[in-house]
Amino acid sequence: MSYNLRLLISCPDRRGLIAAISSFVSLHDGNILSADQFVSDSGSFFMRLEIEGEGNGFGLAREEFGGAFAPLARRYGMDWRVTHTDRPKRMAVLVSKYDHCLIDLLWRWESRDLEAELPVVISNHDDLRSRVESYGIPYVHLPVTKGTKAEQEAKVLEVLGSHAVDLVVLARYMQILSPDFVAAYPERIINIHHSFLPAFVGAEPYRRAHERGVKMIGATAHYVTDELDAGQIIHQDVAHVTHRHGVGDLVRLGGEIERRVLARAVRWHLEDRVLVDGDRTVVFE
Repeated sequence: MSYNLRLLISCPDRRGLIAAISSFVSLHDGNILSADQFVSDSGSFFMRLEIEGEGNGFGLAREEFGGAFAPLARRYGMDWRVTHTDRPKRMAVLVSKYDHCLIDLLWRWESRDLEAELPVVISNHDDLRSRVESYGIPYVHLPVTKGTKAEQEAKVLEVLGSHAVDLVVLARYMQILSPDFVAAYPERIINIHHSFLPAFVGAEPYRRAHERGVKMIGATAHYVTDELDAGQIIHQDVAHVTHRHGVGDLVRLGGEIERRVLARAVRWHLEDRVLVDGDRTVVFE
């Protein structure tokens, strides 16, 4: 089966980097389908390459690429990873009671807009079971209280591990994850927060936005870190509002933005378009 390779690189910027990488691909009879690069203000170099794979004439077999590329990576001090398009990531969705982001993701997954396997949906409520199971996806209900949070998180991690999950998507999962949970999936947990961060961190942002009289609301998809709603931002969008909009209007408008922002962030991660640069991200759309 033919496939393409996606090569992501970050390292200190140096003269000749692009030429060296391109020469490596050419040396092994590779064909570069797309190439994006960026140099940050701090002098860090970021690159995403998509290369035709072994079935399309590339001279390195899947298992040979790492050993062949490693000397070049050491020479330039690269952090790098390679993925293959015939092995889609395995994505799990965590959700509570709000269904709008979950249903949007399920529709996009079923229509193949999201390049992923979706082996499980986990929730701390049982409300959405029938909606999920109608897609043929297992639904795991793991209730949680303040006194059982550690035990419930351990069970969630056990389910994720049993399904060999690569990416965890919090589709309005109304629980704060512990540092141990976050450490199990570094830069592989995406959350949707219903405000334009860093404004209105935490609970009830639409109510607080209305009280503040803002003229713009938004949503933010970000990686989850130990600090609440402070992870690296992947995507954001906004809608303009006026004094005529009540809290319910903000919730309705915000829900539309949340769906759109989360879907784009998830797709970009699945397609290996996001590289983390400290507290920021580089996104090759």
